[in-house]
Amino acid sequence: MKPQPAAVPSATDLRLNAGYGTDRGLRREMNEDSFIAADPVFAVADGMGGHEAGEIASGICIRTLAGMPQLAGGARDATAGTVQEYLLTADENIREATGSRAGTTLSGVVVVEQLGMPYWLVLNIGDSRTYRFSRGCLSQISVDHSEVQELVDAGEISMAEAAVHPRRHVVTRALGTGYETEADYWLLPVEEGDRMLVCSDGLNGELDDEQIAGILAAEADPQAAVDELIQAALRCGGRDNVTCIVVDATNVPTPGGGVPTAPPM
Repeated sequence: MKPQPAAVPSATDLRLNAGYGTDRGLRREMNEDSFIAADPVFAVADGMGGHEAGEIASGICIRTLAGMPQLAGGARDATAGTVQEYLLTADENIREATGSRAGTTLSGVVVVEQLGMPYWLVLNIGDSRTYRFSRGCLSQISVDHSEVQELVDAGEISMAEAAVHPRRHVVTRALGTGYETEADYWLLPVEEGDRMLVCSDGLNGELDDEQIAGILAAEADPQAAVDELIQAALRCGGRDNVTCIVVDATNVPTPGGGVPTAPPM
């Protein structure tokens, strides 16, 4: 009998399992966070601008992303350029709806396929965050657009000092307000067992990296991990709205047993 060729791994074999949740917190009157968790887009928007305005801004942002054609058919052919076009549309719509009096941060991942392999296209504007938990280690992928991050980058304060700095919530880039509306992007190969965490600063403002990593390691189910992260943030004070998405990747193709490298975006 003629031997059959081995099956060629495909990005379509990738399996994603996501958990998500949001909470108003213990001190805020309204929840100004919005999120989307629908393959291939997983993102959190944290609205700014006070009563109702922040909610409007984050809602417009997420509804705009939900209009991406990739969500209708589950296609994974988006690029940083196409995502940025939707963010510019969201920016315009927020400015029109709020008179540029409100804005929103946005962070998250879009699962894309390049050269037949799956990648995390991480996007960020503002100080919501995207983390990767892999092989027991937590890494912050996104870089905050904030005044304290600029001070950290300049070597003027430490990360520990940034966590308690009085201006730690002042962002330097957002959608719907200000002059900087370009998101940052990172393209990372999806690896077996990857767990991505997307959150508003209501989570990392209450929990440090060690606490977050401990929960992600202890809770195998992504929804259980989200629920525990939110409850932990509330137990630590819950001073802001808290929103989390956890996405697990399994059945990841790795031709030849190797790890794919990221192509140009």
